[in-house]
Amino acid sequence: MNSIEKFVDRLINAGAQEKRPHTDAAMARIPGVVQSVTFKSDAEPEVAAIDMQRLAAAGMITPTNTRSLIAEEYRAIKRPLLKNVLNPQTTTHSHANLIMVTSALPGEGKSFTSINLAMSIAMELDHTVLLVEADVPKPAIAGYLGLPKEEPGLVDYLADEHLGLEGLLFRTNIPKLTLLRAGRQHPQATECLAILNMRRLTQELAQRYPDRVVIFDAPPMLVSSEAVVLAGLVGQVVMVVESGKTPQRVVKDALALIGTDKYVGVVLNKSQGGSSQGYGYGHYGAYGNERK
Repeated sequence: MNSIEKFVDRLINAGAQEKRPHTDAAMARIPGVVQSVTFKSDAEPEVAAIDMQRLAAAGMITPTNTRSLIAEEYRAIKRPLLKNVLNPQTTTHSHANLIMVTSALPGEGKSFTSINLAMSIAMELDHTVLLVEADVPKPAIAGYLGLPKEEPGLVDYLADEHLGLEGLLFRTNIPKLTLLRAGRQHPQATECLAILNMRRLTQELAQRYPDRVVIFDAPPMLVSSEAVVLAGLVGQVVMVVESGKTPQRVVKDALALIGTDKYVGVVLNKSQGGSSQGYGYGHYGAYGNERK
């Protein structure tokens, strides 16, 4: 058994005994509470008012529950990620501030993780966060936050090389959190996510906003070629694994699609295992170079 297999076995087996309902589905109860987003001619983004009490009731991190168990869990998850952002020499990839959150298969809790990770980092004094709804085939972030459908966003930007990002971003009533929607339905949505278009996006984000942490809620690795493309363009990857359900071979297949120059973290979701009681968390270099 190689080092990747040992790592995955240890992490999954540690949390297989008891589950918690931290899932994407749990977020679907949030009603629409956010204003619409439209194209703007200036650089000032729209403002979205998020209902913090409803988010907290759905199990999300908010500014008023920063001492909760879930907030503590995500402090442990974000710590090594932010260390790489602040010390880019610790990773061989130049875009350490671009973090992709994914899973092997749908339904493992990646969008829940993306939102909570973004919220947790936004609470930091020295960081601002852009949360990108990059799962274009099945966008979830906007719906969980109560955003209307069919608003311009990522696909629109990728489909039009002359379109700027400023009119597509909107800030929230969390001062350091900004959102980029998936965008409106497009007949060539898959083609828009091709490697040249995505490279243009990641370079734009990394160069124009070097002090911002960008969280991509990406499609699952094993059901979307777009996720593989994006994994090759970011500096860090968070892989969400559903405890007691996702087969270990499936997790290993998904990890094998991630490049060797990444810092990869694994979140064991819906588990009582691990030091945080709700999530098991570990990190390793791709192809088995485990990092402490």
